[in-house]
Amino acid sequence: MSGAPEAGAQAKVDCAKVKCIALTFDDGPGEQTPALLDVLKKEKVKATFFLMGKHVEEFPAIARRTAAEGHAVGNHTYGHQSLTSSNDSEILDELRVTQTIIEETTGRRVTMFRPPYGHTDERVLRLAGEQGLAQVMWTGTTLDWKLRDAKRIKAAVLRLAGRDGVILMHDVVPQTVKAMPSIVKELKKRGYHLVTVPTLLDGRRLEAGVSYP
Repeated sequence: MSGAPEAGAQAKVDCAKVKCIALTFDDGPGEQTPALLDVLKKEKVKATFFLMGKHVEEFPAIARRTAAEGHAVGNHTYGHQSLTSSNDSEILDELRVTQTIIEETTGRRVTMFRPPYGHTDERVLRLAGEQGLAQVMWTGTTLDWKLRDAKRIKAAVLRLAGRDGVILMHDVVPQTVKAMPSIVKELKKRGYHLVTVPTLLDGRRLEAGVSYP
C-alpha cells in the first residue's frame, strides 16, 4: 500500500458520502485491550482510544500496538481526576504529563483529549486549548461500566447508533470487549463504516480549544 501515512492507517473513507460511526474507548490501555485490538484488526475497522497516562506507563506495548495499528489515540489525563474540581496547575499537569508519556511511548503527538466523567467547562477547555488539544465528547454513552453485561452493552450501542455518531465505551470493561465482535458485525450489516474521530470529521482539522462533536 503506497502512500499510507502509517502502519495500519485507515483507507480513505468519505463520511460525507457514506454512513460513518466512531467507536471510542476510554480508560485504557488495559489487560482487555489486546483482545479488542484483535477484533478490530480482524474486522478491518478503526476506533479511537482515550488513554490514561498511568495506564500507558503500565502497558506501554499495548499503547504502542494501538497506535501502530492505525487507531486514533487521545489524552484522558494521567489519573482520571475530575478536571472541573481541579485547579489550573493540576489540570495542566494531568494533561501535559499524559501528552509526554503518550508521545514518548507511541511516537504520536496527541491533538485531542476527553475529560474524565465528561466533567468540563470553559476553563478546562481553554487550558486544554493552550496545550494544543481539542475536546472530544460523545453523542451517546453505553454506560458499559455500570451495565457489565455483553448483551445489554450491545443493545445500548445499537440503540445509540446514528450517522456520524460518537459512541463512548471502555476497553477496560471485559463485557464490552466480549460484545465487540457482534457489535461490529451488526453495525456493518446496518451499513456503517467504523472510523476514527478524525476520519469522522472528514479531514477537518481538530482545532485546539474547540469541543466536538
